Amino acid sequence: MSTEQEPTTPPAGPEPIDVPAEVPGRAPQDVPGAAAPDEQSAALEELQDRWRRALADLDNLRKRHGRELERERLTERARTTAAWLPVVDNLELALAHSGSDCSAVLEGVKAVRDQAVQVLRGLGFPSHEETGVPFDPALHEVVGVVDDPEAEPNSVVQVVRPGYGEGETQLRPVSVVVARRQE
Repeated sequence: MSTEQEPTTPPAGPEPIDVPAEVPGRAPQDVPGAAAPDEQSAALEELQDRWRRALADLDNLRKRHGRELERERLTERARTTAAWLPVVDNLELALAHSGSDCSAVLEGVKAVRDQAVQVLRGLGFPSHEETGVPFDPALHEVVGVVDDPEAEPNSVVQVVRPGYGEGETQLRPVSVVVARRQE
């Protein structure tokens, strides 16, 4: 094995312009592109300083954005959790009354379910459970097909499980039974 390294060629790029330091009959500051060595080093120092500051500003921006994003996540989680607290409270009340009349408990549980659906709607995820509408693969998930002469072909006959949300914010599609196409 040889310890010699192959010489590397510099990257291709524009050829540097050779500007003479002194032109006869002209002062160095009169020559375009020529600057005194002190001026060049000062300009280079200023550019390096600006570059370092820009990097530091970018790093600070990245860190600040990370902190703000985490704060927003915590705020949104707290807001969502607070919206569900009344639902949990009402479920606990229904459980506390479980020894009494069963029909009253059943009505209480239905009211809590309605409250939960209302919370989902308030968070931007409305419930979908319509029957008789045409089947839409973007909104519906077929879990069964039936022969129903009274229903319009390819329409929703029964909702097995409601769906929540719309478009890009859809949490889940509506699980439906669809009327078979008659051929």
